[in-house]
Amino acid sequence: MERSEFVLNTLQMLVVVGIITIVGNAIGYDAGIVESIPGMLIIISIGLVSLLLAREIPLALPSFAYAIFIAMVLALPFSPTQELFLRYTDRISFLATATPILAYAGLSVSLQMDRLKLIGWKLVVVAVFVFFGTFFGSAMVAQVILELQGII
Repeated sequence: MERSEFVLNTLQMLVVVGIITIVGNAIGYDAGIVESIPGMLIIISIGLVSLLLAREIPLALPSFAYAIFIAMVLALPFSPTQELFLRYTDRISFLATATPILAYAGLSVSLQMDRLKLIGWKLVVVAVFVFFGTFFGSAMVAQVILELQGII
């Protein structure tokens, strides 16, 4: 795939995800749609640049690592872009970004139902152990921290 085709396809995908996020942000967190657009454009730009860097730089780094680095540099306290960057991106709730991510995960799983049928009951057993392990692990960490703080 050529670079221009990659950029166009990536930009289309990021705009769709951005629209879904803005709608989720407006519905779930009472954020204005118009006020959220500049922050979402910044997030889309970071996503596009990070995906391009992951494609063009011959390192084994995922695009997510590039996105974190770019956002971190833009938000550093001594960065001249910090105030502007945080003013606009703070209007986008982090949890509003979960809606398109979970929708994508659901579509991805549903497209692989044949593979899941082959795994069958073993997947359910592993999932139950993962869920219980995560829940009890989190509960134990919370218990220790709350006791150290003297809250309980």
